[in-house]
Amino acid sequence: MQMNRNTRRDFLKLAGCGLSCLPFNLPLLAAEEKRPPNVVFILVDDLGWMDLGCYGSSFYETPHLDRLAAAGMRFTDAYTSCPVCSPTRASIMTGKYPARLNITDWIPGDDPKNRKLLGPQDLHQLPLEETTIAETLKTHGYKTFLAGKWHLGGEGFYPEDQGFDVNKGGHEKGSPPGGYYSPYKNPKLEDGPEGEYLTDRLTDESIRFLEENRSHPFLLVLAFYTVHTPIQASKKHIEKFKSKADHLPPLNGPVEIPEHGGLTKQRQDNPDYASMVHAMDENVGRLMQKLDDLHLTNNTIVIFTSDNGGLSTRQKSGYPTSNLPLRAGKGWCYEGGIRAPLIVRAPELTQAGSLCHTPVISTDFYPTILELTGLPLMPDQHYDGISLVPLLHGESNLNREALYWHYPHYHTSAWTPGAAVRAGDWKLIKFYDLEKTELYNLKEDLGERNDLSQSLPEKTDELSDMLRSWQKEIGAQSPIPNREYTNQ
Repeated sequence: MQMNRNTRRDFLKLAGCGLSCLPFNLPLLAAEEKRPPNVVFILVDDLGWMDLGCYGSSFYETPHLDRLAAAGMRFTDAYTSCPVCSPTRASIMTGKYPARLNITDWIPGDDPKNRKLLGPQDLHQLPLEETTIAETLKTHGYKTFLAGKWHLGGEGFYPEDQGFDVNKGGHEKGSPPGGYYSPYKNPKLEDGPEGEYLTDRLTDESIRFLEENRSHPFLLVLAFYTVHTPIQASKKHIEKFKSKADHLPPLNGPVEIPEHGGLTKQRQDNPDYASMVHAMDENVGRLMQKLDDLHLTNNTIVIFTSDNGGLSTRQKSGYPTSNLPLRAGKGWCYEGGIRAPLIVRAPELTQAGSLCHTPVISTDFYPTILELTGLPLMPDQHYDGISLVPLLHGESNLNREALYWHYPHYHTSAWTPGAAVRAGDWKLIKFYDLEKTELYNLKEDLGERNDLSQSLPEKTDELSDMLRSWQKEIGAQSPIPNREYTNQ
């Protein structure tokens, strides 16, 4: 039976009975603290798989995140549950695939009416009936805090309506309405002094929360707006990367290559974007240092990831980064749009400098956090997630048949409605507008250049059937023919 909004809110309030309600069979419990571990979840907007030094970037510089990876586990095959932001964020909060939630596009989306297909009418807010990870931790005595991007609904659906005690900057918009320098024009964040940089400010707010709540277990979500457009350089770091760009060797090949109806950038060389990445990394370092200073590091789980791939592909020039060797970028179900960096540091659990090659996805964070904090799993809520704790222990497999993506909308990256499935090393992509299917072996062809759909029809049919069955099982909405469309 599903609770109505008021009943559920009353229940959550009553359930927040403090630490006396907690089981103490906690895998990360520090004996001297006698309390459950804290959780710091850092979510960067539009950060590509190749945008960190520890993932292979030589133009961007991320020493603090490289250090975090050296202290924890780095995932090579981590995926976002959608190639755009709002659906992925919804899946992190709920443990469910975006299509199951009927949040399949960025909010509110931009479905054109002059194309071959019409995208389905999806939700423009995260339903209050869902029990978010913040609400669950709050009922068990955690202080809950979010700084930065929300993009999961407007008034009545803000972070404070979904389990967060404190909201600094989270509202309905996906990009910073005033840009990255104060005044921010953000209804949930007071303007700072002239020249204040948003990435610095959100970290300041997070540090203040740590200082004021160090005596309680806490969930801190730092959801940077960066590196989403508008691309506005960090003035502190821009000269460094202008100089670095000036000394790059000549590009061996074209600046961009065609991708269906769009263009894909072939090299990381944008100094403005590089300065934004560097400022983000610097602030992650500040936050990690504050955990050290407050003696919280040994009892704090840190998770760092992105909400979709880097913006490398668009209908016209103007993309800031490159995801090579991955194909395409944000908005696409090719690897460049959905494969993302993921670093997890769980004290006394993750082996320093370890690598995990097992495919994982955004829905997995919910049950992982529950298990790491010693709380009971909620399979009816995080229906599509699997705890990553076995992988953090060093195991190499999860009991999962496949990963799925359903993105039935057009996107300014030149993506057209479609869906995808990865099973083992095999990846299949359906393009509904183009009426075509592509099949790739990622082990042999990470760049997805050798389409095997014609030469391996049985494997193509097998994965196509898996995708259709999954879509039917979760009630995924499909695009429909546009009766008014004329191909001129």
